[in-house]
Amino acid sequence: MALSYYKEELVKTANALSMKGKGILAVDESTKTIGKRFASINVENSEENRKAYRGLLFTTDDLGKYISGAILFEETLFQNHQDGESMVIKLNKLGIIPGIKVDKGLRPLPGGKNVETFCSGLDGLVERASDYYSQGARFAKWRAVLQISEDGCPTNLSIKENAWGLARYARSVQESGLVPIIEPEILMDGSHEINRTAEIQEKVIKEVYKACEENDVFLEGTLLKPSMTVPGENCSSKSNPDFIAKMTIRTMERSVPASVPGIVFLSGGLSEEAASVYLNLMNQLDRKAKWNVGFSYGRALQHSCLKAWRGANIKEAQKALIARAQANSEASQGCYVSGSQPSSDEALFVAGYTY
Repeated sequence: MALSYYKEELVKTANALSMKGKGILAVDESTKTIGKRFASINVENSEENRKAYRGLLFTTDDLGKYISGAILFEETLFQNHQDGESMVIKLNKLGIIPGIKVDKGLRPLPGGKNVETFCSGLDGLVERASDYYSQGARFAKWRAVLQISEDGCPTNLSIKENAWGLARYARSVQESGLVPIIEPEILMDGSHEINRTAEIQEKVIKEVYKACEENDVFLEGTLLKPSMTVPGENCSSKSNPDFIAKMTIRTMERSVPASVPGIVFLSGGLSEEAASVYLNLMNQLDRKAKWNVGFSYGRALQHSCLKAWRGANIKEAQKALIARAQANSEASQGCYVSGSQPSSDEALFVAGYTY
């Protein structure tokens, strides 16, 4: 069916996902990445354990009060809970919209510098997205990754290639009824200052929306998932949280069209507490555009939960998850009190992070 058939539904889904006071739980780690997380708590990376862990997330009482959507890995979308009921039904019962990671991973960019990549998975995407829709997914995610370096990265080639890939993906999944989350991530790797991050991020996001315009992407049926505007992890001059919040909102206002209903920030290696604090400060600033400013966190929602679980402690894990979900719900309304919910201030940054 053509995009025009789904427009009304796309708007409804995008608005539901970006509802004030709610955010998105990213549970789309690849099998390899979830294996690294499990290894940190001495749990075997088996399908049964992946099912058990993700099942406990999707049966957490009242999670739907704070979480609007959950991004799943393909295995999980088609998986049943241990009690035999599908994971999709578990999410629907909580009032959480199921989503799906549709890219096929990062590949080296021919002609680019050694750290530059493009995201693969466009071949057959319309058809795959249609299958995901039939299974109950209503939104999708695709991650492009760019890195700032002293030798001139990201190059114009990298920026244009990743912007075009995001736009082609967005148009493709909209053809099958899925709201695309457009994710142009700027990695925290590097020693650059925050002004450099802002300059590059603004350039990247503008290029993304230029490509979206050329592909006739229906912006009212999309969400943006950017990284926050922070200095490089190895930068000698650290920025305080207030300045990070102001620079992030300034960057968004300079580059994101007002027709986009919501911006859901990724945590990108920030600690659980920092991810909440920065988001809270952003929501206390006056904004020119009316897009909702929310969250789409993976590690910053799951870190304490995973450590509490350790393969067996379901109730403690669910308690940790709901605490971070509530904290970020409050942060997305500008009313989070730092430290009011149990959290970890452990930095979650991983150099050259891939999933």
